[in-house]
Amino acid sequence: SYLRPALNAGLIFKSLLIYCHLKMSVKSQSIDRKSEDERLRRVSKLKVILNRPELGALGGSILVFIFFGIIAGDTGMFSAYGTINFLEVSANLGIIAIAAAMLMIGGEFDLSVGSMIGFAGICIAIPAIYWGWPLWSAILFAFAIAVLVGYANGLLVVRTGLPSFIVTLAMLFILRGATLALTRLITGRTQVPGLRVLIDNDPIAWIFSADTFTGFFTWLGSLGLIELRTDGTPLATGLPASVLWWIGMTIFATWILMKTRYGNWIFASGGDKLGARNLGVPVGRVKISLFIGTAVAATIYACVQVLDAGSADTMRGFLKELEAIVAAVVGGCLLTGGYGSAIGAAFGALIFGTVSMGIYYTDVDTDWFKVFLGMMMLIAVIFNNFIRRRVTENK
Repeated sequence: SYLRPALNAGLIFKSLLIYCHLKMSVKSQSIDRKSEDERLRRVSKLKVILNRPELGALGGSILVFIFFGIIAGDTGMFSAYGTINFLEVSANLGIIAIAAAMLMIGGEFDLSVGSMIGFAGICIAIPAIYWGWPLWSAILFAFAIAVLVGYANGLLVVRTGLPSFIVTLAMLFILRGATLALTRLITGRTQVPGLRVLIDNDPIAWIFSADTFTGFFTWLGSLGLIELRTDGTPLATGLPASVLWWIGMTIFATWILMKTRYGNWIFASGGDKLGARNLGVPVGRVKISLFIGTAVAATIYACVQVLDAGSADTMRGFLKELEAIVAAVVGGCLLTGGYGSAIGAAFGALIFGTVSMGIYYTDVDTDWFKVFLGMMMLIAVIFNNFIRRRVTENK
């Protein structure tokens, strides 16, 4: 009985030793597993940056600016007025390129974007001019039609299993033909002018047409920092609304892709739709929503163009779907889906806009522009394929 406390203490001490030994062995095994698991290895910041999809487009933008800075630096291209010009061209393309990039990340294409631009413009102009609708209601009508068109595209792709290339190519011809036929049937011509007088008193038209920061540009003119007209007003009156749409859509799309569950669903749907579906991702709904997004982006583009020009034209948006895809591919989107970024698409649009306007400030024949565009797309595809192999380690 006197030895029992000592025996109990010995048993307790022995149990503690065994527990500590087991604890240390489990910990060492977990460390070994971590060291073996490549997903838990530390990756250098340089490697992370090199794997970013927008890296190529960023480098391309820098090279383009350096090139035109040397060739056309003294032509006024980088003056306030010249900068506004190429930013506006870049912004118009960037609006649809960002939506096209998100759809490509989701594993699909939309070739009806250009036709949707022309069709949306007619949906704004005809009700406002010929049917007497308020301009704001015609704009909302155009967006409602865009949602229906995008929903139809997405539903056909998801339900039939047909390639989106085929479905949206058919929609391209349907929309372009309907735009031309309906406009001629109602107006007797292919253009609808007279919208400019309706803009001033409309409650929402200014969102797409008004210049911003006009007071700031006037102040810069008063200091002699930007060029002035003969009447003393600045040559560059303000920042176009399309530029703000471009920047805002880039930020919003990047936030969706990088910070939300929906963004993860987009990447998963484009990377492996069967695996994503097995994990509970609503692949069908994701793809339909992305098609609606491209149609809505095309309508934003149409609003900007129609209200800026004061008229609608049946040929507006011709081949813009290809330019949007080029900007997205140059920006790092893979044609196979599951990889890309909105920032890259924005830089791709910036390259396009800078080159398309910069070529007018040089003595280079404008016929070479499309040659440059094709070469840029080919180089981007080769570079993106290299990046994809590095990411997936398919050497």
